[in-house]
Order: sequence, then structure tokens, then C-alpha cells
Amino acid sequence: MNSVKAKKHLGQHFLADANIAKKIAESLLYQGDVLEIGPGMGILTRFLLQNTAVNLAVIEIDEESVEYLQQHFDGLKIIHQDVLKCDLHAIFPAQFAIIGNFPYNISAPILFRLLEYRAYIPEFTGMLQKEVAERITQRPGSKEYGILSVLLQTFYDAKYLFTVNETVFIPPPKVKSGVIRLLRKENFTLDCNEQAYFHVVKTAFNQRRKTLRNSLKSIAGSEKIDPATLQKRPEQLHYEEFITITRQLTT
Repeated sequence: MNSVKAKKHLGQHFLADANIAKKIAESLLYQGDVLEIGPGMGILTRFLLQNTAVNLAVIEIDEESVEYLQQHFDGLKIIHQDVLKCDLHAIFPAQFAIIGNFPYNISAPILFRLLEYRAYIPEFTGMLQKEVAERITQRPGSKEYGILSVLLQTFYDAKYLFTVNETVFIPPPKVKSGVIRLLRKENFTLDCNEQAYFHVVKTAFNQRRKTLRNSLKSIAGSEKIDPATLQKRPEQLHYEEFITITRQLTT
């Protein structure tokens, strides 16, 4: 098998520039167990395998890609499963980093899985649609700032690394890509109820153009929130302010 045909329903756009793949691989700081999501034909995999500080496994849903990897990478640990459905902790029982050229169509669900498994994942590095990458790394006050911005920045330090043009993919996507790195905050403890916190953030941004007075009125106890805060829109708030709101609602 010389190549894999990109499948639209899987959101596949194969990176064809080895220099970009090398740059992404070198962006990974973590040493130890690493899980690559969606390796495709392994252009990033090759550079990760050259890193002697990395113990690599890959997870791939596409059967054709799995067959290609089996033929071209002897001894590589390949998990033929859906990353959104499998138990990631079963792949590596302790800490592990995640890296990849993530399919655009499942990037948000992958990031919510990261939050779910954050106790095990100290680093998340890789390529996303530029719009999503920018949204994750934006600060309060930006129109791109949203649910993922707040939740990911609560638990991780987010950095936008570099932009990747459409022309280096086969087939080329219609948008640019961005490479980011998320490093877990090792001394951070969420000072409120986690389930309530996620609910507050999501509810606030469900009506992002409205003030919090309107967007949070469906939550019992919203009258406890500081009146000055209620006058703000959700994109104006730092994650620490959402933590404060959650504490006010749950005490």
C-alpha cells in the first residue's frame, strides 16, 4: 500500500510537508508516554519515533490508515479505535501527553475529552483549524473567547505556536490551521464544585450576546451573584470570575 485515500466523512487532510511535521514534533515538551491521535500515513509519527524520550502509541479509526501504518512502522503500538469512545486511560495507565494533526470535524469533542482525562494528560500539543486554535488561546474581551477558552485555560496554560497554510495538505482544506500547546497547571485546584462550574460556563455562553443577568437567570440562586458582574457579558470574564460566580451560586 503506497498511500491512503483521504475520506471526507473522517475529516482527513493529510499533512504533506515534512518540515511542518518536524516542527510540530519538536513542539512537544513532554518526555514519556505519548499518544498520537489520527496519524494517517504517519508523517508526524516518523519524527516522534526519532525522539528517544518518547514512548509512542497511535490511535486511528480509519482501517486503511491502520493497514498502512502496520506495513510501514514495525513495532509501532497502533490502537484501531475511535478516540471519542475508547478509554484513554487503558492505553497508558499513568501520565501521557497527546499530540496530533487533529481532524477538524472532531476537534471540539477531542478537547472536551482532554478535560475529562486531564488528571492523566499534562500536555496537549498539535494542529487544529486556525479558528479553533485561536479561540482556545484567546483572552477575555475577544469575540473568539468562548466555552473552550474558559474551560481549557482554567486547567491548562495555552499558547498559540504557529500557523500552517492550506497548501501543505492533501487534499488542501478551505481554511488555515494553527498549532497550539496546552500545559497543565500542576499546582491548580478548582476552588468550586466542578460540575456546577462547567454548567455555569456553558450556560453563560449559550446566550453570549446577553449580559449574565439574562443568560444565568435560569440557574437557581443567580440573585446571589455580584450585581456589577451580572452587568457583564460572558466573554468579558476571566475563568477566576466564573469560579467566583460558581461559589456564589453553590453556597
